[in-house]
Amino acid sequence: MNLPNLLASARIILAPILFILLTHSNTLVSEYGIHISWINYLAALIFTIASITDFFDGYIARSWNQKTILGEILDPLADKMLTLAAFLGLMMMGRVNEILVYFILVREFFITGLRVMIVADGLKIAANMSGKIKTTFQMLAIGFLLMDWWGKDILFYLCFFFTIYSGAVYVIEYAKASK
Repeated sequence: MNLPNLLASARIILAPILFILLTHSNTLVSEYGIHISWINYLAALIFTIASITDFFDGYIARSWNQKTILGEILDPLADKMLTLAAFLGLMMMGRVNEILVYFILVREFFITGLRVMIVADGLKIAANMSGKIKTTFQMLAIGFLLMDWWGKDILFYLCFFFTIYSGAVYVIEYAKASK
């Protein structure tokens, strides 16, 4: 297993830790007297570390020519696990709109399934700018939501918009490539 795959694996391990922390925040506050701000800080730290591994696993894989089939599976899986953990945890804390989270997660699973079809069909669809913008807004929104900072709602709505938009772009690219 190469370094990029280890970094993706670290993200897979951090995702449930983040989820457990978020879903047990009320218990940590009420039974252990931990102030919610400390839970926010720890959740944001875990998410930041995981997000940094996302950047570096891709950068190292491309720069050091360490792209692998395992990496092509692990990287998007780790991304989805982290996004799922963050959004579901935040939803359970009451910090995000449940309906929008539902559509964000449906888009993520749908595009993941579409990627499997693309690989099975032997097609290549390169990452495009809308996907990078989506990822940036998701990371920013999750970070702001975890910290419960001002502007979190605006970022969340932008995240929702770019998530749906980039999904539509990906479907259109697939339709063009499969002709």
